[in-house]
Amino acid sequence: MKVKVSGPAEVEDWGAGPAQTWARAPGTRGAMDGLGRRLRASLKLKRGSRGSSQANAEEAVKEPERARELPLPRFVGGQHFFEYLLVVSLKKKHSGDDYEPTITYQFPKRENLLRGQQEEEERLLSAIPLFCFPDGNEWAPLTEYPRETFSFVLTNVDGSRKIGYCRRVLPTGRGPRLPTVYCILSCIGCFGLFSKILDEVEKRHQISMAVIYPFMQGLREAAFPAPGKTVTLKSFIPDSGTEFISLTRPLDSHLEHVDFNSLLQCLSFEQILQIFASAVLERRIIFLAEGLSTLSQCIHATAALLYPFSWAHTYIPVVPESLLATVCCPTPFMVGVQMRFQQEVMDSPMEEVLLVNLCERTFLMSVGDEKDILPPKLQHDILDSLDQGTKHLQTSEQINEHVSGPFVQFFVKTVGHYASYIKWEANGHGHFQERSFCKALTSKAKRRFVKKFVKTQLFSLFIQEAEKSKSPPAGYFQRKILEYEEQKKQNKPGKRL
Repeated sequence: MKVKVSGPAEVEDWGAGPAQTWARAPGTRGAMDGLGRRLRASLKLKRGSRGSSQANAEEAVKEPERARELPLPRFVGGQHFFEYLLVVSLKKKHSGDDYEPTITYQFPKRENLLRGQQEEEERLLSAIPLFCFPDGNEWAPLTEYPRETFSFVLTNVDGSRKIGYCRRVLPTGRGPRLPTVYCILSCIGCFGLFSKILDEVEKRHQISMAVIYPFMQGLREAAFPAPGKTVTLKSFIPDSGTEFISLTRPLDSHLEHVDFNSLLQCLSFEQILQIFASAVLERRIIFLAEGLSTLSQCIHATAALLYPFSWAHTYIPVVPESLLATVCCPTPFMVGVQMRFQQEVMDSPMEEVLLVNLCERTFLMSVGDEKDILPPKLQHDILDSLDQGTKHLQTSEQINEHVSGPFVQFFVKTVGHYASYIKWEANGHGHFQERSFCKALTSKAKRRFVKKFVKTQLFSLFIQEAEKSKSPPAGYFQRKILEYEEQKKQNKPGKRL
């Protein structure tokens, strides 16, 4: 198995999404263009010797021109919660004052693996430390450090994803010490639920590593709940007795891997709309922020606004220092960079990029037409919906639904009629009628936008899936389409689509 690090790497993605990344070493300026062409949908780690995590993460291979990527899996329940729990610590290098992130704890330890399976596991695990400490190797022992929760995504060549949920904390103890990262690797996208699991892991680690094992073993044996359902674990903690821990999965699964709070705190509705417009046309977008948590949550939230479509290009919520040359990629990308690297990013050769400073709530660079990409009437509809009732939102679920809803409705109004323009052959093969689909829109502004949107990989991958089955998937998007169609029937004849 080859692994592409899309750090998101869902990291992801995020959310989520794939990313092929590479680092510019001294003396490689002349090879920049050639390397840039290799920066396709995701970082693939070559087969070979294990080596350091940085070496593995930088070892890129060329990818097919139209790599097929899949959205974060919509699990119905019953799968295992996770594959690995890892503790990544900073260890001083043999020479110099720098530190190197190293896996110091792994659960479960897999034994009796075949040679190929062992090599596959080693390649997977060796890529993880770099993304647990993406901010470089120059550290000094600390007495205070605010906890940070973030994530990354490892994408297989078949499009399947493994998501790393991370919690970076300062271990308990006296005197200056170095941060540690707890990382849970799972193929399930559910950021809020895994954040609660990390709370439990962190609490137990403060007592003893031995206390973590029975909790994680119980979690590993439990089935992942269906949307809206709860699984309860029984866990014993010394001096506290037996605890019952309830883990509830959100009812609406298309929003379970995202939290819009950070995005709303960092940007205005108008700015979010412009970022959305850039993402819809698959442009290059860079987010700058101080904290790993802010970067991770904001980039996941941006990708989630594209539902029911999935970002299928370079996607790295927190770019490791050694991979900053990603911003020179000539293909579309959505990445997050820490503020300490702002000048390096600004000095990089970039074309048509939207550079968003989340700390200052400003755009440092833009193409200039972001306000003109979407149809004016629909822009107004989105902003009007976002402005209404925001003061009465209390839970994260309410906020997520309030923010996501207007953007889903945007796609319903512009491309929700797609199923009517798939022509089916006797053998069951479907063929999308693009020209007729666009002409069906009587609004010139909508038609002008859709003619551009149908050329994106976002739409292309969506339609490829739709052409496989005559029955549209009975999901949230289809439900909203049916509601909109019913509403149109009740309106006066002649109402524009």
